[in-house]
Amino acid sequence: MKEPRFKKYTSRQLWYYTKRALYILFAWVLISNLIFFYEFFTLKSEGVLSSSFDFKTSFTANLIVGVIAGLIGGIFTVNLMERWLRKYAFWKALLYIIVIYIVAAYSISALGAFYYYTDYLSLPFYHEDILSEVYLFFGSWLFIKNLFIWLVIVVVTLIVLIVNDKYGPGVFPDYLMGRYFMPKNERRIFMFADIRDATTIAEKLGEEKYFNFLKDFYRDIAPAIVQTRGEVYQYVGDEVVISWKMKHGLKNGNAIRCFYSMKKIIAYKSNRYLRKYNVVPEFKVGFHFGNVMVGEIGKLKRDIAFSGDVLNTTSRIQEMCNELQVDILASSEFGDIAYKLPKGVAKKSLGAKKLKGKANDIGLVTYYKV
Repeated sequence: MKEPRFKKYTSRQLWYYTKRALYILFAWVLISNLIFFYEFFTLKSEGVLSSSFDFKTSFTANLIVGVIAGLIGGIFTVNLMERWLRKYAFWKALLYIIVIYIVAAYSISALGAFYYYTDYLSLPFYHEDILSEVYLFFGSWLFIKNLFIWLVIVVVTLIVLIVNDKYGPGVFPDYLMGRYFMPKNERRIFMFADIRDATTIAEKLGEEKYFNFLKDFYRDIAPAIVQTRGEVYQYVGDEVVISWKMKHGLKNGNAIRCFYSMKKIIAYKSNRYLRKYNVVPEFKVGFHFGNVMVGEIGKLKRDIAFSGDVLNTTSRIQEMCNELQVDILASSEFGDIAYKLPKGVAKKSLGAKKLKGKANDIGLVTYYKV
């Protein structure tokens, strides 16, 4: 079977990954400079610095190391996070990343040391005096201290990415600041996504293979969720519940865009699903929005939970997809506020329908490619 035509990365996706890389670059360069100035002023106040100390050369060498470390951290750490922490057990992925960090730390530090001693001694970088100084530098307390400091920075960066990977972009600051420690009312968009014919697929594949099928599906659609600033609320068997803060879900049609991005990803990976499972996952989604109570819940296992009628309504809308023979369905209220749609997507009204468990009919709309 011929692979479907699909651009692996759209310009919007590339910009998303570029922004994440730039955030890490900026943060790491800032941290590097803060450490440098803290050490400089501390040593200066103690009268430890000699008259031969060259501030400009030292600062430039530190800046070079910070920028290179930030670029490597921003570009490669993000990609390693995306690939390895999904592919391997956490301890193994973390071990690989630490090993690569140590190799990178020695390589980057060598560049900074060569620059510093070449400028300081006014000798070519291959001179034996330069090589000797660089060798001694790797055994100095300064290098060892910085090695451990930056190891902590890398691990903390990974923890932030892990939290974002679990809950979605922007949740970590909210969690850290205790925003949801006390329940609060929020207005949110919800999408319920459910795999079609899941029971039949499960019976055909068996328990273990079906579990891997779900695992692959949830892993594959993750970039579509993250890139549209969605937050995974929960996985319930063959269903995933995704939510957006209103401004994030409506901006650039992100909520609707998420569905079509998921479809494109699965279409692109269809041959792999056929080889592994002899079936390609098809899914249906329902959208709605409204007020919910949100807060941290649980004692032994803390989590962020939502409560409100909007969740039940969204679930019922998604269930109507089979009856109306569509893959995407939303309340007409959502259709009215989500007027900014992704390019090439149009809306179609399906009229008012009776939802299971609901006293009043609700207007529904679907979306299609034009």
